[in-house]
Amino acid sequence: MNLLPKSSKEFGSVDYWEKFFQQRGKKAFEWYGTYLELCGVLHKYMKPREKVLVIGCGNSELSEQLYDVGYQDIVNIDISEVVIKQMKERNAHRRPQMSFLKMDMTQMEFPDASFQVVLDKGTLDAVLTDEEEKTLQQVDRMLAEVGRVLQVGGRYLCISLAQAHVLKKAVGHFSREGWMVRVHQVASSQDQVLEAEPRFPLPVFAFIMTKFRPIPGSALQILELCAQEQGKPVRLESAERLAEAVRERQQYAWLCSQLYRKAGLGNVSLDLCNGDTGEPRYTLHVVDSPAVKPSRDNHFAIFIIPQGRETEWLFGMEEGRKQLAASAGFRRLITVALHRGQQYESMDSIQAELSARVMELAPAGMPAQQQVPFLSVGGDIGVRTIQHQDCSPLSGDYVIEDVQGDDKCYFRRLIFLSNRNVVQSEARLLKGVSHKAQKKRRKDRKKQWPAGTPEEPPAAPGQSIDKSYLCCEHHKAMIAGLALLRNPELLLETPLALLVVGLGGGSLPLFVHDHFPKSRIEAVEIDPSMLEVATQWFGFSQSDRMKVHIADGLDYITSLAGREARPQYDVIMFDVDSKDPTLGMSCPPPAFVDQLFLQKVKSILTPEGVFILNLVCRDLGLKDSVLGGLKAVFPLLYVRRIEGEVNEILFCQLHPERKLATPELLDMAQALEQTLRKPGRGWDGTYVLSDMLKTVKIV
Repeated sequence: MNLLPKSSKEFGSVDYWEKFFQQRGKKAFEWYGTYLELCGVLHKYMKPREKVLVIGCGNSELSEQLYDVGYQDIVNIDISEVVIKQMKERNAHRRPQMSFLKMDMTQMEFPDASFQVVLDKGTLDAVLTDEEEKTLQQVDRMLAEVGRVLQVGGRYLCISLAQAHVLKKAVGHFSREGWMVRVHQVASSQDQVLEAEPRFPLPVFAFIMTKFRPIPGSALQILELCAQEQGKPVRLESAERLAEAVRERQQYAWLCSQLYRKAGLGNVSLDLCNGDTGEPRYTLHVVDSPAVKPSRDNHFAIFIIPQGRETEWLFGMEEGRKQLAASAGFRRLITVALHRGQQYESMDSIQAELSARVMELAPAGMPAQQQVPFLSVGGDIGVRTIQHQDCSPLSGDYVIEDVQGDDKCYFRRLIFLSNRNVVQSEARLLKGVSHKAQKKRRKDRKKQWPAGTPEEPPAAPGQSIDKSYLCCEHHKAMIAGLALLRNPELLLETPLALLVVGLGGGSLPLFVHDHFPKSRIEAVEIDPSMLEVATQWFGFSQSDRMKVHIADGLDYITSLAGREARPQYDVIMFDVDSKDPTLGMSCPPPAFVDQLFLQKVKSILTPEGVFILNLVCRDLGLKDSVLGGLKAVFPLLYVRRIEGEVNEILFCQLHPERKLATPELLDMAQALEQTLRKPGRGWDGTYVLSDMLKTVKIV
């Protein structure tokens, strides 16, 4: 027996519903959930002594079950005479105070302000099947009648799938009338996923429209969203933002249903937000490993990434997460990154917070009641301390944070929040200045100073930096490129001239300055905020051998190339990022590898010099074009790819006849390193220059 209409328009037809209930008989038909699924939100917004009108009641058991738990002043109406007769017969003796009336909800016969609650379970959705003029006029009459029969302070509780056109109409109508509008999610996809035959791939919502007394001339709108049954409402600034928030939850529910039905959907990631603020709290990546043979205990696991380690290749890159999932041995692994700016107490508290939500992402076939393991590195959630945050007019919001590495060392990082998973600059903190010691000193200062005294900032935070250590692999490779200069064993006594475009935290020019005592470095940085960051937080300082120019690197080099007496540099380094995220190349900006500009770079490079460029390009066609352009200006071009990263370091020189085979390169790197390793020079013993050049290829 097929009860579905030929078209959605029939949902608004009296004849359709008469036939529907005749054919269905006395078996209850529940739209969008049973009483048990909806009672949490209904009891939150209805009081037992209130007078309730149920519009489009059908033969649902909802009114009966509300009556049985104490809501006995209920009037039910429906346009179908058949169903009203059925419901009267079903309830005449067991529920004598509840009434059922055949009535058109667009022309109700009740006096004004007769009810404190109007309850609608799926009726608005059934009527508002499209946005044609006739349909919208019918809905306007329905909603106007709802408003008329409600008392001031009364609520219209509408259970709906919140399709875009339905939400737009309901929110628009009642917000214009000056009512408070709240949208409350009442059922998640997981509730339906666990059923043998899921009914809807979308979550169910309740619209709670509270009638306020109209205030002449007031344009105030109160729009709220409750994302969880017991969650606090979040105030939203516009109907568009409310619709967007609902759409996000619908997409999440659809994703959950797809993840339940299928494995291997590709790179699936999502943010779980703080229910009170709406800010992202966790970022989840779903990684399926179809090759893992299923067993009772290996269906599903959660991996908590310690704070500050989400940028590491194993956790921050898709290939790394695949490797992590394969080694963990689960069919589905969900990695969880913790967001900066959020507070986390412990692994146990995170597990308690996430347990219910991550189960919505479980694969099919997982045994009922199975406990899902929570995994991590070292069993803790890591340490992240925000030392400073600010906004640069050029680079946007950024933070300076100290994080604990896997070897218990602490690292200071500069992060641009526009690209929060990329470490812009990083430096290791000296072990003598531990995180706990810094916290203790701050605590002691608070004890010493009178109450109300502003807390003194940490004294010279940059002084705690280990300047002998290069954190970034691409910086290590760029330094190794100095071995391409002639007589590398003599470089410490050679008055090298270097131009570095892109300062960041200053670790690259600072390393050259400290390890090559005769060098003279000019750094060019477009953003004055970065010079402040480097100086205050990363131990950077200017001297007679280290000068910083606040300028656009393009303009500065153009100016140098245009001089009558051009300066000549032994080494030119580009480590400058693009501010345009839409490009396939994030480092450097395309203008820095333009043919005409590269000619200007060539004009200020000594004949024996080396031009070193950090290239980050995901567009293979664009990368080939960049390499071709570089090769046209600099005939000798070496490429060194950074393992586990997109970065490639390009070493460009002018004389192809002087190209070096790999063994010669390694010999020169070893000669330079032996010089740098001499006692008293503070060389980092883990940094092997020749390792940086082993995989170099000539283009």
